[in-house]
Amino acid sequence: MTELLADIPENPAPDWGHAARFIALGGKAIRYALFPAQGRPLHGTVIILSGRNECIEKYFETIRDLSARGLGAAIMDWRGQGGSDRLIRDPARGYIDSFQQYVLDFEQFFADHVLPDCRGPFYILGHSTGSLIALLAAPNLLNRVRRMVLVAPLLELTGQPVSSTTLRRVSSLLYNLGLGSIYVSGGARPHGGAPFAANKLTTDLGRYTRNNILYDKAPHLAMGGPTVAWMHAACVAADTVRDPDFMARIQIPILMIAAGADEVVSTRTVEDYARRLRLGSQLTIDGARHEILQEADVYREQFFAAFDAFVPGESPEI
Repeated sequence: MTELLADIPENPAPDWGHAARFIALGGKAIRYALFPAQGRPLHGTVIILSGRNECIEKYFETIRDLSARGLGAAIMDWRGQGGSDRLIRDPARGYIDSFQQYVLDFEQFFADHVLPDCRGPFYILGHSTGSLIALLAAPNLLNRVRRMVLVAPLLELTGQPVSSTTLRRVSSLLYNLGLGSIYVSGGARPHGGAPFAANKLTTDLGRYTRNNILYDKAPHLAMGGPTVAWMHAACVAADTVRDPDFMARIQIPILMIAAGADEVVSTRTVEDYARRLRLGSQLTIDGARHEILQEADVYREQFFAAFDAFVPGESPEI
């Protein structure tokens, strides 16, 4: 495997595939990796769109799961996080001016590296922020992406000390005052991460520990809390995709999977959004926390049962 990926004993990289970087808008280097399927028959390629403060390495287990199903994987680190170039001086601060920058990076990745180098048909698997970016890109993906599975999409935050409306207004005000680089919540990631008992992401101690070890051993991949600019951009993106006129332009079949015990994004909003999509379907996994793909086996198995039913391998090739 390539030195571009952090390969540690607690989280070994798949021993096949290719990692590299491409130069995107503004001269930023974006890290990506392609993993052809090892299982047979072959069913195409899943483009994994990760969440905020995630990286390619965090999806090694999922890439193996997909590979066993005859599905290759294509994955990139969003600008400003993981192994891609940061956007401001402090690398710990999650920063972006507009989610449309993410969409442009994704479209370049898809056109320049996925289409020519990966086997079709193509599917999208998004998580949280990645699911929101997938929705933003969806109107332009018709006839290129067959189906999308979107986990815990970031449509509305939950468990905040203020309402979503107040959060949008305050983040917009601070951003327009030139304070976009300050933390809106949290701070730099502490060594070892947050205590397991305090985490809102997963009930699985083993996977939670594995991910914290990854970031401790490869701290350049980690980030702290979101900045005002990132929060402002996320609010604008969520408002965009929830507009009825925008939703009418989404014509790709979408399965939305919500976490029943999600304390990060609003499960009720995800369920309502899926009902209003023309080609939307929805599943809520009771008891699961926000990061379903990093959850306990009992929840991951429910996810993959739904995934397997929704992403069939049509016209498989041996």
